[in-house]
Amino acid sequence: METNKAKRVEIIIEAPMEGRLTDALEAAGVTGFTVLPVLGGSGRSGRWSREGQVSRAGGMVAVISIVRPERLDGLLEAAFKVVNRHIGVVSVSDCEVLRAERF
Repeated sequence: METNKAKRVEIIIEAPMEGRLTDALEAAGVTGFTVLPVLGGSGRSGRWSREGQVSRAGGMVAVISIVRPERLDGLLEAAFKVVNRHIGVVSVSDCEVLRAERF
């Protein structure tokens, strides 16, 4: 089966910023993404966990998108405008997809 090269972008950001980020991605022409809750982790500020938090305001989400390589720069520019002023991590990795027409 033939696969096609793509880019997987994962953005970890504060949950209250999810709407701004996904709006920015859509405005940049990103047609698909997945949002997942992040349960905890560790970073520059030390370990953290969603456990015991009363609201989602203190939590984080992961926004994952797979795009064609030529769409990567537009996605990253849109994401950086949101992530730049907030807690967040953006990672990009190579991947392959089966149905390229969907990306």
